[in-house]
Amino acid sequence: MSLNVCVPDRSAICPRDTWNLKAIFSSESDWENAFRKLKACHTEILKFRGHLSDSPKTLKRCLELKREIDVLNERVCEYAMLRLSEDHSNEKALDREARLVSFTPHLKRTFSFIAPELQRIPENVFIGWLQDPSLEEWMSFLRRILRTKPHTLSEPEENLLALVGGVLEGSGTVFSQLTNVDMSFGYVHDREDANHKIQLTQNTLTSLLIRRNRTIRREAFRKFYQEFSDHRYTLAAALAVSVRQDVFHARARNFSSAQEAALFYDDVPLSLYDCLIATVRAHLPLLHRYHGLRRRVLNLSSVHVYDLLVPLVDNAQTSIPFEVAVEKVLSAVAPLGKEYVSVLHNGLMVERWCDRYENKGKYSGAFSAGSYSSPPYLLMNYRKDVFSDLYTLAHEVGHSMHTWYSSRTQSFQNYRYSIFLAEVASAFNEILLTEHLLSKASDLPAYTYLLNRQIDDLQGSLFRQTMFAEFEKIIHAAEEEGRALTLDFLRSSYRSLLDAFFGQEVVVDDVAELECLRIPHFYDAFYVYKYATGISAAVTLCNKVLESGETAAYLGLLRSGGSQFPIAALQAAGVDMNSSEPIQAALHLFANRLEELEALLLVQEE
Repeated sequence: MSLNVCVPDRSAICPRDTWNLKAIFSSESDWENAFRKLKACHTEILKFRGHLSDSPKTLKRCLELKREIDVLNERVCEYAMLRLSEDHSNEKALDREARLVSFTPHLKRTFSFIAPELQRIPENVFIGWLQDPSLEEWMSFLRRILRTKPHTLSEPEENLLALVGGVLEGSGTVFSQLTNVDMSFGYVHDREDANHKIQLTQNTLTSLLIRRNRTIRREAFRKFYQEFSDHRYTLAAALAVSVRQDVFHARARNFSSAQEAALFYDDVPLSLYDCLIATVRAHLPLLHRYHGLRRRVLNLSSVHVYDLLVPLVDNAQTSIPFEVAVEKVLSAVAPLGKEYVSVLHNGLMVERWCDRYENKGKYSGAFSAGSYSSPPYLLMNYRKDVFSDLYTLAHEVGHSMHTWYSSRTQSFQNYRYSIFLAEVASAFNEILLTEHLLSKASDLPAYTYLLNRQIDDLQGSLFRQTMFAEFEKIIHAAEEEGRALTLDFLRSSYRSLLDAFFGQEVVVDDVAELECLRIPHFYDAFYVYKYATGISAAVTLCNKVLESGETAAYLGLLRSGGSQFPIAALQAAGVDMNSSEPIQAALHLFANRLEELEALLLVQEE
């Protein structure tokens, strides 16, 4: 009799393994009441239209009302998003999301008079107002308004952009629904147990690609990408439309490119993006060397893409229940102090911040999300047999604790930190986890496995994300030059990058080109480079904490939230992202770990 490992329905998940969203709204009816209130009250701010230049007092009253509306809107949106992420087939959740998508352009249109009206105030008057004590808490917000003046349109034009926003931003929704709900990948025969079949999903793929049995890896890889191949034209069209949307918005706001537009709001220079790509490309021989080591250790005549995740060393600890994973993470972050550890323990084990396990229709992957007035929730699809999920947990709680510190230190308008900074906090925790586990390794195989694991982490966060970043730059530039983003163009562009980054040690099967159609972050343009800069800054910061024991600078970075631009915030914490030094530091760590791994595996082979 065959025993199939199936993904359960949402209703079958134990409540203690789900997040407790009652801190946002105690019931769905409370959400409905809040949404009605939001729709009714948001237009109250229009009474300030035409009067923002009257006085600092009038401006302050307007901004305070806007904050009240924003706080309510954030709660309403957060609840709807989290409920939908639980199960994308839930009709009530889909209905809530659809109503919000319809309402959001109206809210943006209501607020659309604020920036243009402020920017019409004579600059000398505006700068004088910035010295007014009553506006001190709004200083960062107002300075950003002034900075965006060249890219802010007239009020009717801003109104129009807000109105069409929901219409123009549907490609990501199409991608999400297609890949999370409609696509079905079938089952993989477990050749290590003839009585088992394993359901193949976006979440179970990784656990299959780390299997020792190459036949299982190959079958999982080919079946998975066959489903993407069956939908390749639809997915290519969705990605092309998303890029076209990015270019439209950039041109509408007088940016020279979509890349410039994406980096502008974090005050990140284009030179940093180019420096990242150039610095990583200069060190590709290190990555090729690692792939060569993989071929030798696995005793393969050639390495294929489906061979790249299997560990070179077996992990003796094959099963880590969620509760044990939490304890390991708590021990790893102990250098950050008692408060950090205590708050995190309470959040994960008492207050139910985390939605732990996979169910049908659930968002694939993991994320952290919270509002100013709610806990910093995190979504997982935790699998006790996938060691990398321990690291995913450490990564996501890095985000959650960043939100916790920021929301308790900053005002609402300053608490939202940029993704650029967010990826520093998450990578920082992963490095701490590795250092902790290495220090506790019970034998040489365990130590060697962890070295291999960190090399793979750096490969994924630094090399792989930089490759993604270069792909985004290529396809956006092509759209701006008037080239058609056809399926063939997307595949060939991605193929050239795979060949460069993998080198001659890896056989790139044609189907691997379809990976460019399955990356959710490509629908949030120029996001992925922040993983690479994040790990780079995190290496430097972690070195400082572990070498000196001094945590004030790092915790100060978490508390700063969005009160500064990310480059300035990191500079204050002791990291100069305007140079290649942080990237070089991360690459230096990769090189050192690789050298150590090569030496240990050579000894073991002998």
